[in-house]
Amino acid sequence: MTSALGAAALVLTSLGTVAVAGPASAGPCGFYKTSTDAYYRHCTTDDSRVVIKVRVARARDHELCVRHGTTWLGSARKIQGAYYVGRTC
Repeated sequence: MTSALGAAALVLTSLGTVAVAGPASAGPCGFYKTSTDAYYRHCTTDDSRVVIKVRVARARDHELCVRHGTTWLGSARKIQGAYYVGRTC
């Protein structure tokens, strides 16, 4: 199970959310990058979903609805940042 959680398999849902299986303690809360990838970690205990704004280099910024845990946003070279916009989804 750990290897499955550590895999970078992304799932696109009909709601437009992008999620990655990963350990919940994989990174800090909020936006963070590794050497190759950008992530947003929504830290909550109530299983809520929130809207984040994703800043993208040389492309349109966009909003995503993310659930509890870690969401893969894309390549660290492309993604410039992400932040909570103050509403749930």
